Amino acid sequence: MKRILIVCLAAAALASLTILVGDWSGASAAAGANASSNGNETYDVNTLAGKVASVNGTAGLQIRLSAFIESEADTTFQEGNNSSPSTLIMPGTVLSSSLDGTSVLPPDVAASQDTAGAPQNETAIAVDPNNSQRIVAGLNDYVTATWTCTIGTSPCSAFGDGYSGTYFSNDGGATWCCASKPDGSNTGTLIPGVELLVGGPYHAGGDPSVAFDSHGHVFYAGLGFDRTMPDNTVAVNRGTFDASGRLSWGSPVFINQTTAPSTLNDKPWLTADAHAASPFRDNVYVTWTRFIFNPANGHFVQSPIAVAVSRDGGQTFSSPELIGGNVLYSQGSRPVVASDGTVYVFWDGATRLATLGNIWVVKSTDGGKSWSKPVAVSPVVDIIPVADTAFRNNSYPAADVAPNGDIYVAWDSMMSNAGGLCTGRTNSGCHAASLYSKSSDGGATWSAPALVLPSADASTRTAIGYPVKQRDDSTLNAPATPRRVDTLFPAVSVSANGRVYMSAYAADVVSPWQTCAKLGSPGLSGNNCTTLGPFINNARLDYVVTDLTTGVTDTVTTQPINTRYFFSGGFIGDYTDIAAGSDDRFHAFWTDTNNVQSIDWFVGFEWQAGTRVHNQDVVVLSNSF
Repeated sequence: MKRILIVCLAAAALASLTILVGDWSGASAAAGANASSNGNETYDVNTLAGKVASVNGTAGLQIRLSAFIESEADTTFQEGNNSSPSTLIMPGTVLSSSLDGTSVLPPDVAASQDTAGAPQNETAIAVDPNNSQRIVAGLNDYVTATWTCTIGTSPCSAFGDGYSGTYFSNDGGATWCCASKPDGSNTGTLIPGVELLVGGPYHAGGDPSVAFDSHGHVFYAGLGFDRTMPDNTVAVNRGTFDASGRLSWGSPVFINQTTAPSTLNDKPWLTADAHAASPFRDNVYVTWTRFIFNPANGHFVQSPIAVAVSRDGGQTFSSPELIGGNVLYSQGSRPVVASDGTVYVFWDGATRLATLGNIWVVKSTDGGKSWSKPVAVSPVVDIIPVADTAFRNNSYPAADVAPNGDIYVAWDSMMSNAGGLCTGRTNSGCHAASLYSKSSDGGATWSAPALVLPSADASTRTAIGYPVKQRDDSTLNAPATPRRVDTLFPAVSVSANGRVYMSAYAADVVSPWQTCAKLGSPGLSGNNCTTLGPFINNARLDYVVTDLTTGVTDTVTTQPINTRYFFSGGFIGDYTDIAAGSDDRFHAFWTDTNNVQSIDWFVGFEWQAGTRVHNQDVVVLSNSF
């Protein structure tokens, strides 16, 4: 194994590279300490696992920490320090299905450029407003968990985790650049200065969003955090393209950096005002959720939405400001900017003692100096894991603004199969549906929610691969009553010419999946099985794009997606994305699992050569209808 020198920045040196904006760990956290109660339970909120348990243990609370944070709190990904890194791990049965593809098929293109089997998920994408051929994609990238280098006597991959990843294209999405090198000697287009192996102070990072300003600078917002310590931050990096089209990223600006156990920053998103006629041209707006816990007993207190604004090209940001009014139990914010410079921020949240949550919106007409009171767009019943899947999900909104000022927002809700909102959070008689609403009066009023994918929503799942014989010689047949198709993780983009695109996953296929009764140790993120279990029904996803302008809808995946690979099937990202360029072409971006690669190293363990796994890849289709 090749040795490399990892440069660890001391705190003083790090401070010279970053700007620290606000630490809200003090009085405001304590002031709301009695706002909610988890009974007599206490939680160790120094750790991610303790914070997740506190939020999930709060009765009546629909919102959750992001699926990314919940996945990171699950210690099964980090399987411990290998005391004998030179010992090859011989896998048992690597779980797979003959119904799955082994490569990404055209016209879909894998933006993922690593070849070592690393999972990548949680997709964000943006197109340069001045160059429709230039695209930047953001993602959670676990590639460092497969690096082959060493630090002293320890494998680099033992320090690997979710990192802030990017790729870029200069040819309209046909090809993508650039992978890090497996020996760690080149970090490719990983975001620098946030996580340990790329010169930062945090063990993990991700939760990506990307946006261009009017001059072609690109911005990346994400998180930095530790699993077992309270340190966390929102981080923003600015990227620039040189004359040859090569992307390089600057050092991060850390926003609301804290070491307080009572504060956790989650689910950031950013946008840049790229409108030439806007009075606030090139302002950068970052929003996120500020989870607050009682430092004495770890009880969840509240989770308001915060914003910070840069008016100097991302060099500095304003002090964070809470913008949700009395909507204190919130998550999943999404800022967007209209051509006149008006900023809208959407999120999923509820007021105290509310029976239902809502999708909410506030706006600023003065470049983020002041904000309106929140307006409810629509009630929402937050979705639960789709029937016959295990991955975490959410009802976070996605939004965009048309050139004429029309605003579109999409989200997910549990809907009754008989019509209307589901009366509870259940898959019995209900299904997840992606909905959207439109405002033509600056967000004051909103149209009745409509289905993003009405044809998919009216359909039932297609069964494939049945029947199968169980290990006890019984037979698993296709479900006798086909389930209504669930749609989820919607995305929205409006082109400069007013073409309105929306997209979402559709759980439109069901097939058998053989479970694992006992995982090996290490478990290869749920892939290494020593004792097989029974077959179960397993929902598969397709990704579907619709053009509201032309009325055309198309399934853009070439093969259904099996969500059971990696993270024991529990995580395939928090969202998907779509971006439309000035040429009216859309670039749909999702997480796919129809690719097989050999994995040599994974989180500190070296696997037998030729160990083949289905990995999570980030995949793009660029097209127009």
